[in-house]
Amino acid sequence: MAEAKPEEISHPPMEQLQGFEYCIDSNPPWGEAIILAFQHYILALGTAVMIPAVLVPMMGGDDGDRVRVVQTLLFVTGINTLLQSLFGTRLPTVIGGSYAFVIPIVAIIQDPSLAAIPDGHERFLETMRAIQGALIVSSSIQIILGYSQLWGIFSRFFSPVGMAPVVALLGFGLFERGFPVVGRCVEVGLPMLILFVVLSQYLKNVQIKDIPILERFSLFICIALVWAYAQILTSGGAYKNSTEVTQINCRTDRANLISSAPWIKIPYPLQWGAPTFNAGQSFGMVSAVLVSLIESTASYKAAARLASATPPPAHILSRGIGWQGIGILLDGLFGTGTGSTVSVENVGLLGSTRIGSRRVIQISAGFMIFFSMLGKFGALFASIPFTIFAAVYCVLFGLVAAVGLSFLQFTNMNSMRNLFIVGVSIFLGLSVPEYFFRYTMAAQRGPAHTKAGWFNDYINTIFSSPPTVGLIVAVFLDNTLETKDAGNDRGLPWWVRFRSFKGDSRNEEFYSLPFNLNRFFPPA
Repeated sequence: MAEAKPEEISHPPMEQLQGFEYCIDSNPPWGEAIILAFQHYILALGTAVMIPAVLVPMMGGDDGDRVRVVQTLLFVTGINTLLQSLFGTRLPTVIGGSYAFVIPIVAIIQDPSLAAIPDGHERFLETMRAIQGALIVSSSIQIILGYSQLWGIFSRFFSPVGMAPVVALLGFGLFERGFPVVGRCVEVGLPMLILFVVLSQYLKNVQIKDIPILERFSLFICIALVWAYAQILTSGGAYKNSTEVTQINCRTDRANLISSAPWIKIPYPLQWGAPTFNAGQSFGMVSAVLVSLIESTASYKAAARLASATPPPAHILSRGIGWQGIGILLDGLFGTGTGSTVSVENVGLLGSTRIGSRRVIQISAGFMIFFSMLGKFGALFASIPFTIFAAVYCVLFGLVAAVGLSFLQFTNMNSMRNLFIVGVSIFLGLSVPEYFFRYTMAAQRGPAHTKAGWFNDYINTIFSSPPTVGLIVAVFLDNTLETKDAGNDRGLPWWVRFRSFKGDSRNEEFYSLPFNLNRFFPPA
């Protein structure tokens, strides 16, 4: 056998991923764009329904309160997504509800002054107002870090070696929302997982009128088929004698969203009443805002790669964080019950469909706003069993993790220094949050349990986030360990030109503001 040539063994680094027909500033035909946008809307429903389903009952709210919170969260998600895609990073990202805020929000819910309120609905309203106040105050952190360019300055410490583990942990760190949830109703979740993989990957070349419909619209097709299959199981009495947990995860009629939803309801600011402010609760919420900032930074890096755009320069990254801070402010004003971050699953869908168009995401924001006002119709789609979403997450979160690992192609992975940084940061990024999770499940409180509640929220929130732990470890090691003459190994020759807006001529094409606003807000 002839000896293999070097070019046959290795693959040269590539700035753009292969196989994408539409990138950030190219648009599919309107018909395709609308269906693709509807897929992003459907996918965003998973988080928009799940977070209120967990928090609202703890706050004392009933099904009607839960529906209104879901509507509000979806409405503000649409507004924030539009603002971010128009004036923020301009990347095709959905800005949805964040699980990072759950720990400080639960601390507010368990506040003795609120927990002692006997009437459930009154306790819900008072708790929601306290959450609103904490979100409004803490949103100033992202607004300040973003618009002052401080986060952009800090991002200059990033390199491909430091960011690869962080972006990878964005996907790997969400494994608890993948197959562990599928396993709660395996007869629905497993068929969804298998069907989605088969249609989107093995049959992706099936075309109708030169359109690869199974590759681009597999999510919509799979959810429709498996949802109908789950409805047949429910109507046929398959779960009549099942446990309560099985019925909640498998049945299509247990959400109680459709019956509780109004036909038309437009969310508006301060709809729950005037927010209340508490210094300790606000300080605790700041930890979630910082986690949201880090997770969103990693998401923007992944989304840029999946949209065939250059990595967002420091100025653009800061601009996006500033607008995300405004998004959290809107969360507080409207009362969504949680803060905002970039939706990781929607970033993964860019890779699954191989469509990174900004216009698609903007149309999906329109769907979110429209269906959040038409309560019954929005509740119909929101009643999809969460197990179906979890099956899709198994694929999409894995895609995002792989995008993070793809940054390593620009580095020297024959360097023991780089292997140490990547390996240790990924391992600790998974291991530390898992310790915090298991400790919390066993003790019903986090490992940090001092008399200072805000300090507990800080520690328990920050170290429960895999990307945050990964960033702390990776960036510290990358900037302190054998840095002399390590620039080439770290991938800086490729990375450094994207730090400034004028470092690459393509940045203007991808990130310039619309309506010629760059005349008034010139990028640095």
